[in-house]
Amino acid sequence: MKIFIITHKKFKLLTKDMDLYQPMLVGAALGNKGEKNYIKDDTGDNISLKNGSYCELTGVYWIWKNSTEDIVGIDHYRRYFVKKRRKLCQKYLTSRAIKKSLNKYDIILPEREEGIYNYQKAKDFFIVNHGKETWDKTREIIQRLYPKYIKDFDWFSSQTTGYCYNMMICDKKLFDDYCSWVFSILAELEANTDLSKYDEYNKRMYGFVSERLINVWVHNKGLKVKEYPVYFDDGRNLIEKVKDKVKNTK
Repeated sequence: MKIFIITHKKFKLLTKDMDLYQPMLVGAALGNKGEKNYIKDDTGDNISLKNGSYCELTGVYWIWKNSTEDIVGIDHYRRYFVKKRRKLCQKYLTSRAIKKSLNKYDIILPEREEGIYNYQKAKDFFIVNHGKETWDKTREIIQRLYPKYIKDFDWFSSQTTGYCYNMMICDKKLFDDYCSWVFSILAELEANTDLSKYDEYNKRMYGFVSERLINVWVHNKGLKVKEYPVYFDDGRNLIEKVKDKVKNTK
């Protein structure tokens, strides 16, 4: 079992469980630098050069093509699965907790939050932030390549919350199944998209699209999902957090 922590730079690892957690540097082929113990996404079968538009998905691709673990997962250098959402000390998932969850559930995904799409429907929120053209192209590709998924895509279109961040933990065989599906869709989308029309933020388009597609795939498969909260590390140390907490309670 291995939880890969996706990063594009050096960072302070928040957990000391190095048997479970493995930092992975993405965009290594583009010059991103990390520590010596980081796995680099430009080794083996990889798409590291596409990191500018695929974001953390270059790491996801690497895991798909190169990892031999039985169970794999994805955290980010600032986002981690935790047992409960806390303001101070966090309890990161252990291999024991993961195994226990996967004995009852098919996959671990981030807890869905109300308002994550600004209280809009998923389709409307995406169009406002990323454009209608990409949404329509994605739907057309699914209709053409995977027609059995189109009802699930349309179902998700009207949802006001969903699984975000491209984070998951599951059996490697299930992970491979998802990757085979999602990367085939993204490859077709990439072949029919002119990223030069977009600003720097939206050139990360394929990462944004995949965040939506995980919901479509899970719904179609009817997977049993265990949701865990996601802790976002804002860079403050423990003393700073305690001071802020005391200040806010006055």
